[in-house]
Amino acid sequence: METVNNKKILDAGCGEGYLSRILAKSEAIVTAVDYSLRMIEIAKEKTPNGLLIDYKQGNREDLNFLEDKSFDLIVSNMVIQDLANYEKAFQEMYRLLVDGGCFIFSILHPCFVTPESGWERTKDGKKLHWNVDKYFYEGAYEQRLGDKEQMLFFHRTLTSYINTLIKTGFILESIVEPKPSKVMLKKYPSFEEDFRCADFIVFKLKK
Repeated sequence: METVNNKKILDAGCGEGYLSRILAKSEAIVTAVDYSLRMIEIAKEKTPNGLLIDYKQGNREDLNFLEDKSFDLIVSNMVIQDLANYEKAFQEMYRLLVDGGCFIFSILHPCFVTPESGWERTKDGKKLHWNVDKYFYEGAYEQRLGDKEQMLFFHRTLTSYINTLIKTGFILESIVEPKPSKVMLKKYPSFEEDFRCADFIVFKLKK
């Protein structure tokens, strides 16, 4: 595993700062950006004194207040599917990385989490299989995730994601479709269902 010690890292879409804090504790030099000022406030409140994280409010589609080639690594956890202009976001990530820098991001798996996807159930609620529909539709849609209220997402095909990344100039190094670990299953037994289809996908790219 690569060390992040003294690496300049951008957490693009930091939310409440969970990932930023992990990286800063590993002695990375972290800049954390989120569009929501409230999330930035929460992240600052949760960050212990002495843990140096530079929190900034900003839109990942236009981070013009950050200089070209400022970061060795950019991470973006579960954010890209929330952005209307993902092409512009990818261009910004490319601009901000040093040559040879790395961009790692996770999204809802576009092959399985699609408009009108969800569990097919028996009358008594038993999960039979996961339905996928409207995969080739690209654009905004609303969907309920778990117990949460309807949320707005932007769906794109796997082809669109990969070809847009390549067109931007990135080199695709690897893809991971995460499965729950034994530790996670012990804590959350209901995650067993995540072996039935992939909910998420993680891309590792190089400039």
